[in-house]
Amino acid sequence: MELAEQTMIKDIIATSLDQSMTYEAYRALVQELVENQSTTGHEKTEALVNYTMLNDIRMKRWDKTVKLIDEFKSKIESYDKPVTWLVITESWCGDAAHIMPVINKVAELNDNIDLRVVLRDDNDALMNEFLTNGGKAIPKLIMIDNSTEDVVNTFGPRPSVATKMVNDYKAEYGKLTPEFKEDLQRWYNKDKGQSTIEDLVDLLV
Repeated sequence: MELAEQTMIKDIIATSLDQSMTYEAYRALVQELVENQSTTGHEKTEALVNYTMLNDIRMKRWDKTVKLIDEFKSKIESYDKPVTWLVITESWCGDAAHIMPVINKVAELNDNIDLRVVLRDDNDALMNEFLTNGGKAIPKLIMIDNSTEDVVNTFGPRPSVATKMVNDYKAEYGKLTPEFKEDLQRWYNKDKGQSTIEDLVDLLV
């Protein structure tokens, strides 16, 4: 990557960080949106409003129930480089509802991890730098070294196990069906965040 491009990406990240929020502020925002029957994002359709309401319930559950095994806890707690995890999301995103609370649980274990949240539709320049197969897929975690401001890794929009499920299904059937999306939700519920935790621990190695 050329120096000019690196500088441009750092500037875009800095701009997004300036308007970022904590996970707690994001959760409060989602709850407020539910009370007002609204949603994040530039589109305010009834379907997206309903997804936001459903996702608030999901996040409440995961905020309370996500557990980390001791092996992962010790690896997270021993990480000694100050980094920022900048996560791009929206309240209506089904994958994000299962993943955001897990990211937060991991970040809470180590003061060296500063978790910040931004909304996709309000951060177009940032999103365009971190596309997945050309698409604005979320949630997307950007891991930034605080000392150099370099991007050292990314995660998302799904844990690697779920990504393989999605890619295999698309390869066989051409697109994701409503039935597959329901199966994916069931997988998230059964997995209880463990695949996401494993992928996040890999970022810290």
